[in-house]
Amino acid sequence: MKSNFWRRFRRNKGAVFGLIVLLLVALVTALGPFVAQHNPWDMVGMPFAAPLAEQGMPLGTDTMGRDILSGIVAGARVSLLIGVVSTVVSLLIGVGVGAIAGYFGGWVDATLMRFTELFQAIPSFALAIVLVAIFQPSVGSIVVAIAIVSWPPVARLVRSEFLTLRQRDFVAAAELAGQSTPRIILTQILPNAASPIVVMASLMIATAILLESSLSFLGLGDPNQMSWGYMVGSARSVLRQAWWMAVFPGVAILLTVLALNLVGEGLNDGLNARADGRGK
Repeated sequence: MKSNFWRRFRRNKGAVFGLIVLLLVALVTALGPFVAQHNPWDMVGMPFAAPLAEQGMPLGTDTMGRDILSGIVAGARVSLLIGVVSTVVSLLIGVGVGAIAGYFGGWVDATLMRFTELFQAIPSFALAIVLVAIFQPSVGSIVVAIAIVSWPPVARLVRSEFLTLRQRDFVAAAELAGQSTPRIILTQILPNAASPIVVMASLMIATAILLESSLSFLGLGDPNQMSWGYMVGSARSVLRQAWWMAVFPGVAILLTVLALNLVGEGLNDGLNARADGRGK
């Protein structure tokens, strides 16, 4: 089973490329102090130093003489942390709501879906801005805001899966065997609905990174944490004078989000047994 998954995953060359990029980003994040020797907030060189103009700072410096490479490495840690944690929180909320709605149906389903639609009726980015502004910009408030705007699609996906799987014979057999409702949901239905959830999770991490970057670009990021969005935002007034200040963190965002989307496509192929019939 595992070998079949990897065979289907490797067939998607874009997914393999995305996985390599993500591994490199994770490696840079883990080896941050060895890759970049400077504190991203320290003034370590002349302002507006071009790439390769000063030794030890291959990507140049910003308006205050801070090392761009150190900022990108530190920003990778913040972006991945916020992306992964907010996605986990979104999944916990969305899977819980969707599982209960799909399993019980009736008025429970109707009530939970109206509650879900209430959140979907509000533009997600606007809601995230309001939430971060209310709770003050910080890593915690950004994680909460992204999680709150991201869980409704998960709930609808899980609900549709549960509505289908709820009618299967193995669920009826579990009920006849006297298994409790939580056990049926967690051990019988949820594992069979895991594939689309895993695929969606990879795409949600990419969306969370974009949301965090957008909030930081607007000045709503954590003021104590360097992030890619903050770096791009701080460079918007000097784009002609110092293009590298925006280009390098922007490329980091582009590659990471693109890699996550490509890996999501690969996971979809790997978890879909029907993909074995393609390309033969």
